[in-house]
Amino acid sequence: MKKTMLSLMALCCAGALSAQTSGQVATYTANNADGGISDALYNYAMGSVSDKIAKTDYRDETIEGSPYMSNTFNPGQLFYGDEPAGNIFFRYNACNEEIETKQNNLENELIRGLSKDKKIRLVAYGKSMSFKTFIDKNGNTKNGYLTSIVNGDYKLYKHLKVTFKEAKKADNTFVQSTPAKFTQFTEYFLESPDGKRIDQVEMGNKKVLQLLTASDAQRLKEYLKDKKLKIKDEYDLIEVVNFLNNSNLGS
Repeated sequence: MKKTMLSLMALCCAGALSAQTSGQVATYTANNADGGISDALYNYAMGSVSDKIAKTDYRDETIEGSPYMSNTFNPGQLFYGDEPAGNIFFRYNACNEEIETKQNNLENELIRGLSKDKKIRLVAYGKSMSFKTFIDKNGNTKNGYLTSIVNGDYKLYKHLKVTFKEAKKADNTFVQSTPAKFTQFTEYFLESPDGKRIDQVEMGNKKVLQLLTASDAQRLKEYLKDKKLKIKDEYDLIEVVNFLNNSNLGS
C-alpha cells in the first residue's frame, strides 16, 4: 500500500495488527521458488513482486516522529529456521508491522517487504526478530514483530509499537494547531515454557507473577522479597526471567 495520505497512515496504524490476525501467515515449501535451495529461500523471504511494487519511501517533514525503529537501512542476516537464507539491509516500520528490505543499500534500489512467515528470523546486532502471534494486555490476539531479549524456558521479547495521530487545525486563534505525529512505545512479552502463549507483560511484581505457573510464581515471589526487588524497567524484567530460567534448571 502506498503511504501517501495521512488518513491512510492513520487507518494502517490502527488496523494493521488486527487485519493480519484474520489473514493467513505465509509458509515456505520447496515449491515456493525455483532454483537452488539458498536462492529459493532468499527470494521467498524477500517477498513477492507485487510486494516490491507496493513499497515506497514515506517522507513528510511536517510530521513529527517516525514510524521506523531506524530511518536508515541497516545490515542483517536472514534465517529460515536454522538455515541461513542470505544477507539484507532492512528497516522496521513498526506502524505497519512490516520489515522493509533491500538487497543492496543503494538509494534508488527498489524496497521490498519481508514475507510474514513465522519461521523467518532476522538477526542484527546480536538480536533476533521474528513475526509472532501474541496476546496484548487487553486480551486481544495480534500478530507482529518481536525481538528476543532472553531465551530459555521462559522467553522475553521486546516490541516497538507506533501510533499515528493526524494533524488537527485550530478551531480559533486562541488554540494552536497540532501537527501530525508518530509516537513510539516499547512493550514487553513473555512466552510460557510450553510455547503455547506469548502474553504482554507489564511492569510491577503482581503483573509478572500472574503470568506464571503457581510453582514458578511462588519461587519468584520469594526471590523478589529476598532481593527487595520492584519490577519497574527492562533490566528488572531480564533479571527475573533469567532467575526463572536458572531456577528451573534445578527443579
